[in-house]
Amino acid sequence: KKDVSMLRPLLIYIGQMPLHDINDEQLKPFVQARLSAGLKGKTVNSSLALVRAICNRAESEWLFENGMTWLEKAPRITLVSESDKRPRRPISWAEQKRLLAVMPEHLANMVLFSLNTGVRENVVCNLQWDWEARVDLGLSDLVSVFVVPRTHVKGRRTERIIVCNSVAQEVVDKQRGLHPGYVFTYPRPVAGGFIEHQGVEFINNTAWENARQLVGLEDVRVHDLRHTVGMRLRNAGISERTQNAILWHSSREMSEHYAVAQLREIYQAVETLAVESEV
Repeated sequence: KKDVSMLRPLLIYIGQMPLHDINDEQLKPFVQARLSAGLKGKTVNSSLALVRAICNRAESEWLFENGMTWLEKAPRITLVSESDKRPRRPISWAEQKRLLAVMPEHLANMVLFSLNTGVRENVVCNLQWDWEARVDLGLSDLVSVFVVPRTHVKGRRTERIIVCNSVAQEVVDKQRGLHPGYVFTYPRPVAGGFIEHQGVEFINNTAWENARQLVGLEDVRVHDLRHTVGMRLRNAGISERTQNAILWHSSREMSEHYAVAQLREIYQAVETLAVESEV
């Protein structure tokens, strides 16, 4: 749905244009209009990145019946400067407590999971039980490891994993049995006094906005939860390689398949997120 919303404004400019005619020059009016409307460079780039992804797939993946790809060569789509990007705003442990205390339980669980795994908003909202594997890492209990399909990974290059620390594990276990598909749900009252659990589309909703205002954290955005995780991992002395694995940053050292020893290393790293520090 987010991809659709980012592509829709583009239709005015290139909606009727053949793929092979799309290039930087044809996209220039769209870029200028969006920047003139006050949108940030990162927001404009989100749309351009989707155009780039579509063209790349038209060159490498999507085929006609005769086996030829839709495009012989994908165009180079140039992104705009993001010098206007808002500074990162990680939260402290004290701010975390204040924020979680005023949130409805279902939203607090999602935020707490984010703060203990570092995954993006769309992954938390789409997290599914079918992706879960219970892995023996030599601890007292099995650990939940979610294998996230590449369709839900930014860039869609490959599947990625989420290793639950003790806090994230507790959050996940509380969700069991609420919904057959999605891990995180919204409890909606229905006729007869019953509660129906349904999937949640966004963390950044009205409840999130209200909670921020109640505790004076209007400058904190959902993506700052990831920045908070990154800060805490660095402060805990976690290696850059392991940070990359947790935050799904690109790295030549990252593997698509993880041995138990590697999963244990990641678990030990994310477990540092469960320990409150002075920062």
